[in-house]
Amino acid sequence: MELQAIYQTLGVSPEVFAYGEAALERLRDRFTDIDRTAEYNQAKVLRAMQQNRVNATHFAATTGYGYDDEGRDNLERVYAAVFHTEAALVRPQITCGTHALAVALSANLLPGDELLSPVGAPYDTLEEVIGIRPSKCSLREYGVTYRQADLLPGGGFDYEAIRSRINERTKLITIQRSKGYATRPSFSVAGIGELIAFCKSVKPDVKVMVDNCYGEFVETREPSDLGADMVVGSLIKNPGGGLAPIGGYICGTKECVERCAYRLSAPGLGQEVGANLGLMPAFYQGLFLAPTVTAGALKGAVFAANLYEGLGFPCVPNAAEERHDIIQAVTLGSREAMLAFCRGIQAAAPVDSYVTPEPWAMPGYDSEVVMAAGAFVQGSSIELSADGPIRPPYAVYFQGGLTWQHAKLGILMSLQKLAEAGLAKLPE
Repeated sequence: MELQAIYQTLGVSPEVFAYGEAALERLRDRFTDIDRTAEYNQAKVLRAMQQNRVNATHFAATTGYGYDDEGRDNLERVYAAVFHTEAALVRPQITCGTHALAVALSANLLPGDELLSPVGAPYDTLEEVIGIRPSKCSLREYGVTYRQADLLPGGGFDYEAIRSRINERTKLITIQRSKGYATRPSFSVAGIGELIAFCKSVKPDVKVMVDNCYGEFVETREPSDLGADMVVGSLIKNPGGGLAPIGGYICGTKECVERCAYRLSAPGLGQEVGANLGLMPAFYQGLFLAPTVTAGALKGAVFAANLYEGLGFPCVPNAAEERHDIIQAVTLGSREAMLAFCRGIQAAAPVDSYVTPEPWAMPGYDSEVVMAAGAFVQGSSIELSADGPIRPPYAVYFQGGLTWQHAKLGILMSLQKLAEAGLAKLPE
């Protein structure tokens, strides 16, 4: 059976398939560059595993307190080597990216301290962690104040505003690498490095944390290579390689990570406790696969921008821009178009493909959110997924795909659903 014919059995019309193939012809060089980055990062991960003498004994399960868990401890040494940091905390007890960020923030901020975001408002789920929206156990409730410097209209850093907001109480600066539910650009590692250097020139003892979600292995460097005191993320995003069923990581200075470990478990216990519950094979192998899986997701994002921009839909990043994370924002302009896009992503899924995504009030968000994800791991956004808040400008955020081929199918199916609903018109 020819390729077009098998796609047609999955619901992709010959017209949509042909439009996608024409776009692919223009992307060969871009994809080659992505593969080169993946090859570099694959070597980096492999070297970290070899340096730390990973062997079969590191895959053994532990329970209870998890004392003397060498597999867990060695995995943390591997992560520290990959991210070029003094220490790392990598645990299944960290439930998600927001949890990892909350641990890092609450561990390194004390009553009377101030948190600064120099990149505008944080991701929605951090609003309650910080206390921008009132919540029990927020940083604000514990006496930590918050300030932010908004980005310039073009998405650049407003250095003068940042300088004016750094004061004697500024203890920690948080930088969100990815765009979240905003149509601003994601930040390059080089750009983050410049921002870190500026902040530390204003206040040398300030600590800088980077929310690294969706950005790991997209470039050959990480923010920890350019001065970040902590980089934080989720294992059901890029670094878990699609195999980790839960977990998060915090890599950084020994002092910062030690405080995070005390906050995650208990003062005096720190990293000594926390059983791995048999997840070590998935954590190690997921990290090993992560550069390749991330490259496939990145190709999907580039492909999506090229298809949708060609039909007149604004895309961030646009079709030609360099990539700094795996997320592709597409402004669709209406609730109906968002739902059609998400129906296409869901229809391309290996799990729950027959389900129709519907908006609902998700915990941690202040508006209804629609999510399409037929994933092997619930909420895994390194797997093919799309989501967005139902509010103007009605932008949907596409990411993931454990293989490039699956990401391609998802994008074609999203366009198919829009075309069937009369919400997108293919060129003649």
